[in-house]
Amino acid sequence: MTKNNSLLLLTKITIIALIVGAISLPSVLEIVSPFWMLIFFIYWIIYTNTKALYLFALILGLLTDILQGGILGQNALALLISSAFIFNVKKSFYVSNLTTQQVYVFFASLIYLIPLILTHLAIQGFDFSWLIILSPFTGSIIWPLVRLFLAKLKH
Repeated sequence: MTKNNSLLLLTKITIIALIVGAISLPSVLEIVSPFWMLIFFIYWIIYTNTKALYLFALILGLLTDILQGGILGQNALALLISSAFIFNVKKSFYVSNLTTQQVYVFFASLIYLIPLILTHLAIQGFDFSWLIILSPFTGSIIWPLVRLFLAKLKH
């Protein structure tokens, strides 16, 4: 994939992730919904070769923080760490079957969740819904649909 196609795909993925993340859901579904920016960014990491991976992760994480109105930097840190994990398993992820990819997405989502929870605990204490622990499960369950949709979008 060329550099221009890679950036175009990242732009499309970012816009879609922000739109899907902004859809209003019932409170329980909103709490357990996957980390959309992470799920879409995983696809981009797997199918592109770039040296600026961590710069894009930082920018998208900060953009997510600003749009969600959360603590500035928490999503950026979480996306950076999760991206590093996915980048380390990229070759295995690319050739793995769908079930193994779902396991990788689960662990990346779990890695994403840990800094979010730790930041929340440090700032606000134990005042949050424990249903957020289900987010890695929903992310891994929805991965096949996201992958199929983005494969269609890529071509």
